[in-house]
Amino acid sequence: MVTIDPAINISELALRYPEVVDFLIYEYGFHCIGCFVSEFESLEEGASVHGIIGEDFDNMMKQIEEIINKKDQKSDSSVSS
Repeated sequence: MVTIDPAINISELALRYPEVVDFLIYEYGFHCIGCFVSEFESLEEGASVHGIIGEDFDNMMKQIEEIINKKDQKSDSSVSS
């Protein structure tokens, strides 16, 4: 089970887990994923800039981890089939 550190660099998150990119763009307005700023900003910092703090940030993190872990489960089941 994958747990994401809020201090992860936005561009690293996008590279390691491309399945969350569209979610972040369309659900949370993270258009900065393709921006050079994503090279220097953590997920938590980027969320704060977009006004995603406190419980909203916690919910976003939970959804990101669900997306990643759901994909991992699909990958695992296709390997064992």
